[in-house]
Amino acid sequence: MIIVMKNGSTKQDVEKVIEALKEHGLGANLSTGSQATIVGVLGDKAKLGGFDFELMDCVEKCVPIMHSYKLASREMCPDGRVVQVGEEVIGRKKLVMMAGPCAVESEDQITQAAVGVKAAGAHFLRGGAYKPRTSPYSFQGMEEEGLKLMRKAADACGLKVVSEIVAHDQIDTAGKYCDMLQIGARNMQNFRLLREVGRSKIPVLLKRGISSTVEEWLDAAEYIMSEGNYNVVLCERGIRTFETATRNTLDVSAVPVVKERSSLPIIIDPSHAAGKSKYITSLSLAGIAAGADGLIIEVHPNPKVAMSDAAQQLTPEAYATLFQKVGALAKVIGREMQ
Repeated sequence: MIIVMKNGSTKQDVEKVIEALKEHGLGANLSTGSQATIVGVLGDKAKLGGFDFELMDCVEKCVPIMHSYKLASREMCPDGRVVQVGEEVIGRKKLVMMAGPCAVESEDQITQAAVGVKAAGAHFLRGGAYKPRTSPYSFQGMEEEGLKLMRKAADACGLKVVSEIVAHDQIDTAGKYCDMLQIGARNMQNFRLLREVGRSKIPVLLKRGISSTVEEWLDAAEYIMSEGNYNVVLCERGIRTFETATRNTLDVSAVPVVKERSSLPIIIDPSHAAGKSKYITSLSLAGIAAGADGLIIEVHPNPKVAMSDAAQQLTPEAYATLFQKVGALAKVIGREMQ
């Protein structure tokens, strides 16, 4: 349930409502928007008994939230949430660009990638240190050593670091090197992992599962937010369909659906959707045109020798060209790149 305050309500009025919730064993999520101030009720509203907030002079109305995801809903924060990662803000007018190789392979490789994506204009360096692969015989990543190399390369170039973790016992280690933790498609419903990253308070990039509905995806985000971590960014990376021309099918329609139903920022991963580098630019432009808040793209200094997902990685030169095209589109739709 959300409690909508009347126009002109004071800070003291809001505090009275929050205090009344606390007296009934409930929590509160305050959202001060351009149109209204909203107090979200956290917990089982049955605890209110017969207490009616609409009888308070400062309350306009009470509205039930019918979704299973409450904190992630648009009703809870009508103006939308923003996620702050250092000086970078995701969810406002500026598009946030994340780029880097599928996997960290060596210091020279990740350094070249960082230099290349920074020169193009990227804000985050992405790269896999823990690699959950379909085959146990495939390259599994450099783990902590890979994170160290990413941090070093990112710091040298003035970039933030985002990297995937695949188990809850990796959070403390990754937290020493990463500005943002990625939860991959395979782990979208790893509920223990979601709760633990929620408790960590580290910003989270939550990818959509390959066979998950938008509602299941938002429920996964709710697991993180229910532990007090509201710094969640959603990532559409394509879903599994009958089509075989691409690795996955990019669900562009998920962007406006999420914008309508949820307050969370959303970015697009065209690399995993396409599986082929030649489609990445088109999918990137489609995602931004649909309203996405940014892109995460795989970029390798020499994709032909990449140890994983070689076919879907761009060269730094190709990424720079893509960046310019996205920048041109951004001007048309009222977004910014820098």
